[in-house]
Amino acid sequence: MTSTASNGTDFQDPSYNPDNLLNTLIQKLAIKNDAALSRALEVAPPVISKIRHRRLPVGASLLIRMHEVADLSIAELRALMGDRRSKYRVSGVRIPSVRS
Repeated sequence: MTSTASNGTDFQDPSYNPDNLLNTLIQKLAIKNDAALSRALEVAPPVISKIRHRRLPVGASLLIRMHEVADLSIAELRALMGDRRSKYRVSGVRIPSVRS
C-alpha cells in the first residue's frame, strides 16, 4: 500500500520534502519553531506536525496562506517542498475550457 494523498501527492516520493518548506518559512519569518509557525499561519499546531510527519499534504488554502505570510510565490513554495508537477489539480476532474 502506498501513501498517496487525495490530491495526488505521493508521500513516499523522495523529492517530496515538506520539511524543507517548513524550515524555510521558519527561517524567512525569523521565528523559532513549529508552534510559532502555526501561529503565523493561523493553523492548529497539529496541522504543522502532520505535514512534517507526512500524514497530511500541504493543501491549497495553506499554500495560499504561506504565500501571503512569507511573500514567496506559489511556484517557489511548491519547489521548496519538491512538487515538480507542471500543473496542480485539486481533483482528477477536468473542467472543459470555455471558447469565445
